[in-house]
Amino acid sequence: MKYDFLKVAAATPVVKVADCKYNADQIITQIDECEQKEAKLVVFPELCITAYTCGDLFLHKPLLDGAMRELSRITAHTKGKDVVVVVGLPMMKCQKLYNVAAVLYNGEVLAIVPKTHIPNYSEFYEARYFHEGNREVEYVDIDGKQVPFGTSIVLRCTNMPLFTLAVEICEDVWVPIPPSSYHAQAGAMIIANCSASDETTGKDSYRSALVENQSARLVAGYIYTSAGSGESTTDVVYSGHNLICENGTTLAESGRFVNENHVTYTEMDLGKLEAERRRMMTYRMDKTQDYTFISFALQSVAKEVALTRFVDKAPFVPSNKQEREKRCDEILSIQSNGLRKRLVHTGCKSVVIGISGGLDSTLALLVTVRAFDMIGLDRKNIVAVTMPCFGTTDRTYNNAVNLTKKLGATLEEIKINEAVTIHLRDIGHDINVHDVTYENAQARERTQILMNVANKMGGMVIGTGDMSELALGWATYNGDHMSMYGVNCSVPKTLVRYLVEYYAMTFTDHELRDILLDILATPVSPELLPPKDGEIAQKTEDIVGPYELHDFYLYYLMRFGYTPGKIMHLAEYAFKGEYDRQTIYKWLRTFYWRFFSQQFKRSCLPDGPKVGSVAVSPRGDLRMPSDAAVALWMEELDQMKEAVEK
Repeated sequence: MKYDFLKVAAATPVVKVADCKYNADQIITQIDECEQKEAKLVVFPELCITAYTCGDLFLHKPLLDGAMRELSRITAHTKGKDVVVVVGLPMMKCQKLYNVAAVLYNGEVLAIVPKTHIPNYSEFYEARYFHEGNREVEYVDIDGKQVPFGTSIVLRCTNMPLFTLAVEICEDVWVPIPPSSYHAQAGAMIIANCSASDETTGKDSYRSALVENQSARLVAGYIYTSAGSGESTTDVVYSGHNLICENGTTLAESGRFVNENHVTYTEMDLGKLEAERRRMMTYRMDKTQDYTFISFALQSVAKEVALTRFVDKAPFVPSNKQEREKRCDEILSIQSNGLRKRLVHTGCKSVVIGISGGLDSTLALLVTVRAFDMIGLDRKNIVAVTMPCFGTTDRTYNNAVNLTKKLGATLEEIKINEAVTIHLRDIGHDINVHDVTYENAQARERTQILMNVANKMGGMVIGTGDMSELALGWATYNGDHMSMYGVNCSVPKTLVRYLVEYYAMTFTDHELRDILLDILATPVSPELLPPKDGEIAQKTEDIVGPYELHDFYLYYLMRFGYTPGKIMHLAEYAFKGEYDRQTIYKWLRTFYWRFFSQQFKRSCLPDGPKVGSVAVSPRGDLRMPSDAAVALWMEELDQMKEAVEK
């Protein structure tokens, strides 16, 4: 599928115990529904052709013969349908009975996978009927065709290479080393689990955690389909709890106790899984020699998959408030502990911060206060220097002054108008020409002052720039780009806002809280150009684009190495109704050009702590040459241009 998305389904039919024809009718109905919804893979529950709760009837030949007849009917029904079906049934082989899953496609049985681990404890007594499956692959005759039978089987789609499938059954995932652990090492990207998990109090939470964690360990997609309404309730009850997970995240989940046929759909991002496996050098792929690989080809793979899965427009910021607050506290702890260690190691008892009344310097000051409190240092040794110049407004100036005083730090005010004016005169630059020289002269003057004040005090300069600015190169080289420890260096702009807001909500001092809230409401600006009518004239997002878009682009570029086309596809979906495609495309071009051209600034970054899964430090996540060409990425963007402009 385009952009490596595959639509998948977990289907639970309402069955009648031991009524194979009725059950097959329900399965066929759900296969048809899945085909209409354009799912390419559907997984049914364990033993669903007979029902799981047949008990000693599993030892009766009429039931077993009926199951095989209905398997043939279901298989024939898949002829001409572009959906892979995984369905459970009992099956005889060499006079022994096995609990198996049959993989069907386009009128053929591609493989039969037996259950490996047969539970025989508590309410389970499968060992009374079924034998354990063997890893060694043999062949069985089904309707005159020799079909592979065994657990070590991976199915591979030849025209969608990332669609690789393996199967395990129910109990297999509950054991210490599930068969899927080996399947993934043999290349399986998706694990299908045909299950019949009964319900007891609290079991649903454990089941969800188990499936999520297994998908995370395997860096795989995991489809867990469970038996539901219609199973015998003589001793236990089944709820039809279906889960579809991807690398530790639940993409879709059914309700429980749904007393009708139900199907859970979502789209798996196989490209994301491939990117994760490619990145993780400890992810071993060394089991292929023990496996049988079965090839098949989908009838259609070029179509763009309509997304229904959740794509967070703020991937760096948890959408759940409780989780977000926990994350904010954790990040503040990482930042402040990083600075604490540096202060203790160097023996510095004082620091210098350039305070502007903007978000980044506010966060840096809050982190520094927290670090000083940890060590037991006097906050007065935090010297916050405000350096008003041509673009400073009363609003930001007053917020900087009031914030510093309320936090108990030492405030120093050093006006730089005169120094910058003299410097521009000395280099022969017209002060009325408000170009990059005019702007950067102010930024470098401020950094020079901070460095020299730090030398004078025997302290260090705390950097304030955030990761979004570094990604875009929106920093003056050897100006605000430079410090002795950058506490915000891996915090994206979209997260900076929430960190300051979280900090504000922890204060009982209402005046301090009001200052922080006003800082949050202030437009992001370097304030290097003269104000207009006393208001900020230079708004960063008007120049480089919305930070929420750039942070979205940065996440998917750095975390998964997605193509421009796929990033734009996701952005259009995530920001639907907020930005049109022309706007998304415009700033995506800006992002790529700036990201590549500004790498030289990131190649010599000061030290600073990594707080999340993405960072741009040259010593950590981004070993990128400063002279790398952006041509390949821009070429794809150029090819997209005509479609965007329509």
